[in-house]
Amino acid sequence: MGRPRVRSRRDNILPPRRTQAWLWGTALAAALGLASDAEAFPDSFEGRLEALALLQTLNADLLSHDSATATLQRWCAEHGLAAEPRIVAHRVSVEKPADAEVRTLLAAGADEPIRYRRVALACGERVLSEADNWYRPGRLTAEMNRALETTETPFGAVVRSLGFHRRTLDAVLLFEPLSDGWERRPRPPTLRHPLALPHELLRHRAVLETPDGVPFSLVVETYTDEVLRSSPPPQSSGGGPRSGGGGAGQGR
Repeated sequence: MGRPRVRSRRDNILPPRRTQAWLWGTALAAALGLASDAEAFPDSFEGRLEALALLQTLNADLLSHDSATATLQRWCAEHGLAAEPRIVAHRVSVEKPADAEVRTLLAAGADEPIRYRRVALACGERVLSEADNWYRPGRLTAEMNRALETTETPFGAVVRSLGFHRRTLDAVLLFEPLSDGWERRPRPPTLRHPLALPHELLRHRAVLETPDGVPFSLVVETYTDEVLRSSPPPQSSGGGPRSGGGGAGQGR
């Protein structure tokens, strides 16, 4: 079977496999030892390289797990994005009827009901992902359908008992901190201002299927700049300005 497409905005194929990308991103971020708060990313080669490493690490983590909700919750906890690392799905009132492509991907007939749910997945005050979801209510239990219509529980948590697996259709980088071929070019100059991040960084499109291969949900997930932010480290007792380096109380 073919692998999901992992593309940049310019449709360049990114070569590393999932595990290779994860190892590369993790090792590189640790080696740089820079502040992980997005506001603190300098607009320099090193700052852009760290942003790319973190983004690719998240990308690989999402690609290697079936539940984006669980992945985001782990990411939220590991990067200190909220005091209580719990993902909540804030429902957005908008309608997007299923078109022919959606029905084809879900193997749904022309007359089969398909429901649409748009949510903003938040960890604390930070919206990490904005997701569109078309699903087949006839493949879910009555309790699942009720929860999706009346609660802010993420879709993956609601349908967890189905034992679903995720088939990624494509993964697109919407932001490239370093241009294509950066490793062969001179390093860009360091600028005085922080690195500006766009709101949308990464988009995944995937079909969720039951263990016997029946599709029941199509998701389009757009990950925001909030995934590259973290809570600032505690201020020292002296109340002085933050240092650029890690203090003794900051562990990896």
